[in-house]
Amino acid sequence: MKILMDDKAINRAITRIAHEIIENNKGVQDLVILGIKTRGVPLAKCIIKKIKLIENVDVPLGILDITFYRDDLNHKSIHPILNNKLNVDVKNKTVILVDDVVFTGRTCRAALDAVMAAGRARKVQFVALVDRGHRELPLTPDYVGKNLPTSKNEVVHVRLVETDGEDIVVITN
Repeated sequence: MKILMDDKAINRAITRIAHEIIENNKGVQDLVILGIKTRGVPLAKCIIKKIKLIENVDVPLGILDITFYRDDLNHKSIHPILNNKLNVDVKNKTVILVDDVVFTGRTCRAALDAVMAAGRARKVQFVALVDRGHRELPLTPDYVGKNLPTSKNEVVHVRLVETDGEDIVVITN
């Protein structure tokens, strides 16, 4: 096991990503952030907190469960499972999808399907804390915390305080 990012590196990456989102979208008007379950949700919350500090605006948060949109499952849902208390509407919004690691691109594809089923977003952007390469689909994050070229037999683990008790990114064989 090798440590790739500690809590300070993760915090710096999230701060940079929040600034890039604000800059690339010329502010946060009509922005909605959807955290992809499981570890995308606490990362999305961290990005929203950083945006609040910078812009003094509360960006809506949605929790996106893409389980039934996966292309490796036999049963697919007709409707996305959007679990959120804010009743986030994606129609005509800039939707920011947040996930911990992008690998093949299949989770991102499933998330796009879920968002499109919920309504026609004006624009969709993708955040990944870690991009490890090996894409099977032509989907690339708009915002990346760290690019980590890996071999296919290595595994990147993002551990977050909310889910795992610590903020750290490690790689194992």
